[in-house]
Amino acid sequence: MPSTKAPEDAYTAEPFVPDGAGLDQLREAAAGCRGCPLHRDATQTVFGTGDPHARVMLVGEQPGDQEDRQGRPFVGPAGKLLDRALDEAGISPADTYVTNAVKHFKFTQAEPRKRRIHKAPSLRETTACGPWLAAELAVVEPELIVVLGATAGKALLGSSFRVTQVRGTLLEEEIHGRRELLVPTVHPSAVLRADDREAAYRGLVADLKVAARALS
Repeated sequence: MPSTKAPEDAYTAEPFVPDGAGLDQLREAAAGCRGCPLHRDATQTVFGTGDPHARVMLVGEQPGDQEDRQGRPFVGPAGKLLDRALDEAGISPADTYVTNAVKHFKFTQAEPRKRRIHKAPSLRETTACGPWLAAELAVVEPELIVVLGATAGKALLGSSFRVTQVRGTLLEEEIHGRRELLVPTVHPSAVLRADDREAAYRGLVADLKVAARALS
């Protein structure tokens, strides 16, 4: 059985990740993760979901407000936009597995009952959550990973990752001991924040079409 106490000298989810577990067991174990302080304020752990044998795994940053409340990734406005972009690019959302680099919602809140404002996780927090993402990759064994945004990219490819430099390109890298094909792009929430939302959306679709061609 995994330990129920986080190490005092470092943040890491590793003691909470059961060896050789399937996705259902991992999801159940992740609900009790105390590998970093983010669990204290979040409503619940938000683990990955989707086709357990998916050819494509989509990795985002962290749950947002709606994901934290509902317990599923990409169920808010960014998720709806992502599904539309995937479908337009020729990738069925139903045939993907979606997850985040960080499994708890990090936010700021001026006072109780006020809106919770997303706050980007630190490198220490994304590194702490890395064992969960490694376990998901080991079980799903996707043919290709779509990297959604800078935080996901740094979690998978290191702190020097810059999404603007490599978006829409097919990369091959060793990730958690496996050779993986990856296509980085922007996070769909960045499209929603863009001044020219239509142009940003077209760019996201173009990047996802690179992923679709790599699978064909």
